[in-house]
Amino acid sequence: MADSAFFCPLSHEGILAVRGSDAGKFLQGQLTCNLDYLSLEHASLGARCMVKGRMQSSFRILPEGDGFLLAMDRELLDAQLADLKKYAVFSKAKLTDESAAWSRFGLNEGARALQALGVQPPEGAGSTVRAHDLIAIAVSPGRTELWAPAERAPQVQAELAALLPEAPLNDWLLGQIRAGIGQVMGPTRELFIPQMINLQAVDGVSFRKGCYTGQEIVARMQYLGKLKRRQYRLALEQAPAPLPGSEIFSPTHGSSVGEVVIAATAAQGVELLAVLTADAVEDDNLHLGSLQGPRLTLLDLPYTLDRDREIQR
Repeated sequence: MADSAFFCPLSHEGILAVRGSDAGKFLQGQLTCNLDYLSLEHASLGARCMVKGRMQSSFRILPEGDGFLLAMDRELLDAQLADLKKYAVFSKAKLTDESAAWSRFGLNEGARALQALGVQPPEGAGSTVRAHDLIAIAVSPGRTELWAPAERAPQVQAELAALLPEAPLNDWLLGQIRAGIGQVMGPTRELFIPQMINLQAVDGVSFRKGCYTGQEIVARMQYLGKLKRRQYRLALEQAPAPLPGSEIFSPTHGSSVGEVVIAATAAQGVELLAVLTADAVEDDNLHLGSLQGPRLTLLDLPYTLDRDREIQR
């Protein structure tokens, strides 16, 4: 179903809200993305790093009301909220969990359904359209996130169901994998730096914004070209889908050479994103779970890494 029209609730993510007169200033010093690029018409991917550059979370961020909303894996939310609060004590910024205030849906090829709700379908990754208290964000070709206030969720879901079949979350994640958009999940917290999941290739890292937590490490990796591990897309002939953080091994190297980022079942087998060492990928002898585990096949990503383009953001 991942290639057809459908909708599904995005129940795997929660919402961290940062509000107040200092919300933008505070977040600008904490996140990889540049808040100057955000507007009511544009949202962004981003990450929050440790001092050593490892990501504590990755998210989609958009301005809303007197602050910003960050949608991230639910397993990350409490720890990220607690950590950010330590840095916000001297700012006029209030951090809360607003997961219960919003319902979010993923729409695949859902332009007709959006129009029925009175929302013009957004075009271009990050493009945002707001109408009738709803927020629609284009996340990749043919895929849109729809945000609705919780009190409107039953009505919105009923209207979507009248026009689109409801699909499992797996189908939405499969589209995310095919778009090459990696994501920090609970088991991979503090495991990757942003470039390892190609976050800079999907406009989730700004190299012109100035200092933020972990910026020195992230910038060094970009400008000095010392990144030895990055994200690839792969296929596996058998199910079930492996969990994030599952190890990938190379018999050629005799050891683990990477970890699964996210995975989903496909029409035949499984597709996944994984962070791997470049030399192991060149050997093309990759196995899931152990040296004798099932063989993985490399697939194409929908974008190329372009350092010169990336550092202009």
